Amino acid sequence: MASHVVGYPRMGPKRELKFALESFWDGKSNSEDLEKVAADLRSSIWKQMADAGIKYIPSNTFSYYDQLLDTTAMLGAVPPRYGWNGGEIGFDVYFPMARGNASVPAMEMTKWFDTNYHYIVPELGPDVKFSYASHKAVSEYKEAKSLGIDTVPVLVGPVSFLLLSKAAKGVEKSFPLLSLIEKILPVYKEVIAELKAAGANWIQFDEPTLVKDLDSHQLQAFSHAYSELESSLSGLNVLIETYFADVPAEAFKTVTSLKCVTALGFDLVRGSKNLDLIKSGFPSEKYLFAGVVDGRNIWANDLASSLSTLQALENLVGKDKLVVSTSCSLLHTAVDLVNETKLDEEIKSWLAFAAQKLVEVNALAKALAGQKDEAVFSANAAARTSRKSSPRVTNGAVQKAAAALKGSDHRRATTVSARLEAQQKKLSLPVLPTTTIGSFPQTLELRKVRREYKANKISEEDYVKYITEEISKVVKLQEDLDIDVLVHGEPERNDMVEYFGEQLSGFAFTANGWVQSYGSRCVKPPIIYGDVSRPKPMTVFWSSRAQSMSKRPMKGMLTGPVTILNWSFVRDDQPRFETCYQIALAIKDEVEDLEKAGINVIQIDEAALREGLPLRKSEEAFYLNWAVHSFRITNCGVQDTTQIHTHMCYSNFNDIIHSIIDMDADVITIENSRSDEKLLSVFREGVKYGAGIGPGVYDIHSPRIPSTEEIADRISKMLAVLDTNILWVNPDCGLKTRKYTEVKPALSNMVAAAKLLRDQLASTK
Repeated sequence: MASHVVGYPRMGPKRELKFALESFWDGKSNSEDLEKVAADLRSSIWKQMADAGIKYIPSNTFSYYDQLLDTTAMLGAVPPRYGWNGGEIGFDVYFPMARGNASVPAMEMTKWFDTNYHYIVPELGPDVKFSYASHKAVSEYKEAKSLGIDTVPVLVGPVSFLLLSKAAKGVEKSFPLLSLIEKILPVYKEVIAELKAAGANWIQFDEPTLVKDLDSHQLQAFSHAYSELESSLSGLNVLIETYFADVPAEAFKTVTSLKCVTALGFDLVRGSKNLDLIKSGFPSEKYLFAGVVDGRNIWANDLASSLSTLQALENLVGKDKLVVSTSCSLLHTAVDLVNETKLDEEIKSWLAFAAQKLVEVNALAKALAGQKDEAVFSANAAARTSRKSSPRVTNGAVQKAAAALKGSDHRRATTVSARLEAQQKKLSLPVLPTTTIGSFPQTLELRKVRREYKANKISEEDYVKYITEEISKVVKLQEDLDIDVLVHGEPERNDMVEYFGEQLSGFAFTANGWVQSYGSRCVKPPIIYGDVSRPKPMTVFWSSRAQSMSKRPMKGMLTGPVTILNWSFVRDDQPRFETCYQIALAIKDEVEDLEKAGINVIQIDEAALREGLPLRKSEEAFYLNWAVHSFRITNCGVQDTTQIHTHMCYSNFNDIIHSIIDMDADVITIENSRSDEKLLSVFREGVKYGAGIGPGVYDIHSPRIPSTEEIADRISKMLAVLDTNILWVNPDCGLKTRKYTEVKPALSNMVAAAKLLRDQLASTK
C-alpha cells in the first residue's frame, strides 16, 4: 500500500533556514551561503521521507518565502515597480517583492486560508506579460533525482493561483482574474514539458480553492484549464490535491470529471463531508489520496480509527487505488518530537510532530497492506487512553464557570459613544492621537537575557532590573517622539501567545516546536491540552511599573482569547468554542486586575479573529457569534472610563466588518497600508463606524521607512471616509521584528504627519 505527504516543514529542525535568510538579508552572508543551507535542508527532508517509507515524496514544496510568491516568479508576473527586465528571477527581485526595500514597498501579504501561515498576494491585470521566469520546480526535481529519490513535483494549480491573486493597483477591482487563464497556461505547459523531459512520472497540482464556495463560472475554469493542459500532461500521472475543508458537491463533481487527472487528494480530517461524497461515487479509474493524518495539529493519530476508515475506502475504490496521505502539508506542524527533551513525558506521548506523522502514514499504509505493526498500534492506543483519562485534562470549576456563560451576550452597559466621551474627559487626548501596537524591537541582547533567565543563569532580581531598564528606554523614546498613548514595548515577551500560555493552566510548551508564519518569521504555538484558567495575574506587574514611568496613558497589553486559540495547537477532544470561552474568562480576570491597578487603556489583541473564519459561508455565522462573544466576555465588567482597544492584522476584514463592530471595542487598530488601503473601501461604501479606529499608516513588515508626506497622504485618505474625532494614527502592527534604526525615523515621521494634519484641521475651523 502506497503512502504520500502533501508537503513538509521547510525551516529545519533548528530553524536553519530562518537564520540563513536573516544573515543574507543583513548582508552577513552571500547567496551561495543561503543556497547551500537550502540545499542541505531539502536533501535532509527528502531522505527523511524516503527512510520513513513514503512512496510519493513531494518536491518544490521548499520555498525561500512562500509557494505563491514562487509561482508568481515562475510565471514572470513581477509588478513593474521592481524593475525586472526579464531573465531568470533571482533574489534581487524575489525578496523585494516579499519584503520591499528602501525605494519600493512590498507586495500585499495575507493569511493562507484559515491558517497562521501567510502568502504574498500576486498583483495581476490585463497588461501582465507572463513568461517562464523561474525554473525552481524542475531544478528541485532534478536535485532530488541526483540523490536517488524520485519525487512528485508540486505546483500551485493555475486556477487557484488566479483565484488567490488580486487586481494590481490601477486595475479595476472588478477585473476578471480568471480571464488570464489563457495567458498563464502556456507557462504551465513549458514547466510540464521540462518535468517530463527530466523524467517525472507524477505531478501534483495544489488546488485548495476547490474547498471554497465557488460559482459555476469558477468551476468551469477548472474544467477548461485541465482540458487545455490534457495533451501536455499525457504520459504523466496527475494528482489534484485539496485541503483544509470538505469539497462542495458541485466542486467534487467537477474535479472527479477531469479526464487528465489520475488521482485526487482529499482532507479527511477537516473535510468531514468528503467521506460521504467519496462513498456516493468516486471514479473507479482514479487513485484516492486519503488525507487521514492531520497536517494541522500535533495530536497523535487515532490509528485504529484511521485504519477502519481506510479499510472502508479500500472496499470502495480498490486496494491498488488507495494511497494513505496527510490531510494537508505538514508545514503547519512542528518538525520533530525528538527535539523536545524537556516536555512532560505523559503529554509528549499524546503528540506527533511532522517526523512522527511520517511514521503514522507509513504505519497505516503497511497495516492496510496486511503488515500491521501491532506494537505501534498498541502503544498508540495506550497513549490515547492515557490522554482521555488523565486528571490533568479536566478542571470541574472551569467547566462550571464556562457553562454559566450561557444566557448573556456580555455587552458593556453603555454605548460606545457615551464611553468615548467619558474616556476623553479622563485621558485628554489630542485629535488624531498617536500610538503603537505594542511590541518594540527585540534586540539580540534582550533575547539573550530572556534565554539566560529561563535557563536560571541569571537571578530574578537581575532579570527584573534589566527588563525595567528596557521598558524605561522604550517609554523615554516614545515621550521624546511625542507619542500620545504609550506601550511598554513587551521586552519580557518572546511571543504574544506563548507568554500568556506559559502563565495559564491547561497549556504545555515546547522547546523547539517552531512553525513558519511567513518568510523567516517562526512562531512556537502553545499546546492546549486541558481546561484553561489563570492561577495569578500575568501582566499587572510590568504594566504598573511602566505606567509609573510616565504621566501619559500606558496601554496594558493582552492577547485575546480567539487569537490565543487560533495561534495554539488546540485540544481536539471538545469543541473549539468551549476552549475559547475558558480562555476568555481567564483574560477577563486579567483585564479587571489591570483596571484595579490604574491602567486606563487596555489593548486585547484579536489579530487572528478573521483567520479562524470557516472557509464555507454556511459555517461563518456560528464561528463569528462565539468568537465575538468571547472577546466581549473579556471586558464586559470594566468601567466606562477604561478604554478597551483591540488589534487585527493581515487578513481581509471587509467581509466581517459588522462582526468587528459587534465586538464593541472602544478603539480598533487594524492593518491597512500593505493591502493598498483596501479597508477604507468598506467605509466609502457607507458602513458607519462610531468607535475609535486606527487603520495602519505604514507597513512594519518591511524595512522601508515611509516619509512624513507619504504618511500624511494616507491619513488624509482616511479622513475622507472617517470622522476626525474617531481616527487614530498608528503603524500596521507591532515593531518587534524591526530594528531601532528603522523604528525611530518611521515613528518620528508618523508623529510629524499626525501633527501636520492637526494643524491643517485647526486652520480650516
